[in-house]
Amino acid sequence: MGNIPNTTNILKDNKLRVTSCRRDVLATFITRKVALSHSDLEEALKENFDRVTIYRTLKTFLDSDLIHKVLDDSGATKYALCTHNRSEPHHEHEHVHFKCEKCGKTNCIEEVSLPKIALPAGYLSKEMSLLVVGICKECS
Repeated sequence: MGNIPNTTNILKDNKLRVTSCRRDVLATFITRKVALSHSDLEEALKENFDRVTIYRTLKTFLDSDLIHKVLDDSGATKYALCTHNRSEPHHEHEHVHFKCEKCGKTNCIEEVSLPKIALPAGYLSKEMSLLVVGICKECS
């Protein structure tokens, strides 16, 4: 597979049991380099794994902070790999997501942070997201 990081090592580094489904889901995220929905993964991996196994793998990856949820205007939840350093005790997923109108791909734009929002008294922010829709660099 060339330049793909070793999925077994990534799973071990994240203290996750190594299974064929976890390796294949992780490899799909790494090779596609875009946010993926459960149905995207199901379509890509349907020959080897059922939808429940893929769902459980996504939940495990979310709980382990290996992936994060991505805002998208399609109505489907999408997920993207986290790129933070594992030595960081906590990190935020508050960055811009970009969806291309032509190809439909959604990407994390981690170079652009979201501004701090001062909420009125009594409101507690748990998560913030921003989706920019336009034409990606590959399609323009």
